[in-house]
Amino acid sequence: MNSIKKHDLATLGACAVLFAIVQTLLFVDFIGPFWELNIILILINVILSVSLNLINGYTGQFSIGHAGFLAVGAYTGAIITVKLGLPFELALVVGTLCSALLGFLIGLPTLRLNGDYLAIATLGLGEIIRICILNIEYVGGASGLMGIPRFTTFAWAFWITVFIIFVIKNFKNSAPGRCCLAIRENEIAAETMGIDTTKYKVMAFTIGAGFAGTAGVLFAHYFYIAHPASFTFMRSFDILTMVVLGGLGSMTGAITGAVLLTAISAVLAEYPEWRMVIYSLTLIILMINRPQGLFGSKELSLKMFRLGGSDNGRATESK
Repeated sequence: MNSIKKHDLATLGACAVLFAIVQTLLFVDFIGPFWELNIILILINVILSVSLNLINGYTGQFSIGHAGFLAVGAYTGAIITVKLGLPFELALVVGTLCSALLGFLIGLPTLRLNGDYLAIATLGLGEIIRICILNIEYVGGASGLMGIPRFTTFAWAFWITVFIIFVIKNFKNSAPGRCCLAIRENEIAAETMGIDTTKYKVMAFTIGAGFAGTAGVLFAHYFYIAHPASFTFMRSFDILTMVVLGGLGSMTGAITGAVLLTAISAVLAEYPEWRMVIYSLTLIILMINRPQGLFGSKELSLKMFRLGGSDNGRATESK
C-alpha cells in the first residue's frame, strides 16, 4: 500500500508539473488558440476513452452507445447554466449524476445481454437518446442549444481528467473492480464463485456513463453549443476506436489512444481531402502490427524498462 501511495503521489506531482508548464505556455501565447482547443479536446476524449475502457476493457462488455451519455451530460449541463442560470460547478455534478442515472436505468435490462446483442442494444439506445433530443424544443431541437457560456478552461478540464483517471484506477484495484475483471475473464466462472455479475456490470456501466456525462458538460461549455449532430453513433465509434487502439483493459492505452487519434486529426486538419485517408491508413497499419492495441492489457511503467534492462543484463552475463 505504501508503494502504491508513493506512486500516486509521484504521479500527482508529475501532473502538477505538466499542468504548470502547459498553463504557462498558454498564458504567454506560445500555444495558440488552435492547439489550445485541441488540448481541451484531448482531455475530453481521454475522459471518454477511460470511462468506456471501464465498461469494455475492465468488465468485458461491448458498449457502443457512449455518445448518448455524452449528449445527456452536455444538454443537462447547458440547461443548468443557460436556462436556470446556476453555477458551472452544479452543472458538472448534475450532468454527471443524470448520465449515471440513465446508465443505471439502461444497464439493468441491457446488461443481461452479451456480445453482439449488447452492442446492438447500446447502439440503439444511444440513437434513441439523440432522436429524443432532436424533438425537444426546450433544448433547441434540431438547431441545438446555443449561447452556452465558455466556462470550461484548461485548468478545469485537466484536473477533472486527472481526478477521473484516479477514481477509475482505484475502482479497478478495489473489490468491486476485481469482480469486474473476473467477469471479463470468465463470466460463468465468476457466477460459480458467487459473484453477482449483473450487479457489477451495472455498477461499471453506471460509473462509465456518469463520467461520459462529465465530459459532455465540459464539451458543451467549451464549444458554446450542444448540437445533436455532435452525438451521432459515429462519435461512439470514435471513442471505441481510441480504446481499442490503446488496448482493451489498459488505462495507459486508453489515454494514449485518445491523445494519439485526436492529435493526428488536428495535424491533418490542413489537408481535408487526405485527412480521413491518412487517418484510416494509420489505424489499419497499427491494427495489423498490433491487433491487441498499443499496450494490450498492460500499463506503461518504469518497471517495464527496468525488467527489460535486467533481462538484457542477465542474457549478457550468461553469454
